[in-house]
Amino acid sequence: MPRPSAGQLCLGSFTVVAATVALLAVSGATGVLAVAVLVGFALALGTAVTLLSQPASDRRSAAARRAEHFSPTTGRAHARQP
Repeated sequence: MPRPSAGQLCLGSFTVVAATVALLAVSGATGVLAVAVLVGFALALGTAVTLLSQPASDRRSAAARRAEHFSPTTGRAHARQP
């Protein structure tokens, strides 16, 4: 899996901070456990946003990329067509 770009990391970080502030403001949580749960949820949300903000071409699995270049009749990989 390719590494996230700087833009993706910024978007994920912003999502974590914004979600944490919004969840804490709406819930009114004051206990350590409640705050930790909300922060954990915001962190998971930010991670999901970072991973899902990749272009579709980058999200393809390595197996899908290999299958794209594999010829089932010869059993060998073929050259990419320009």
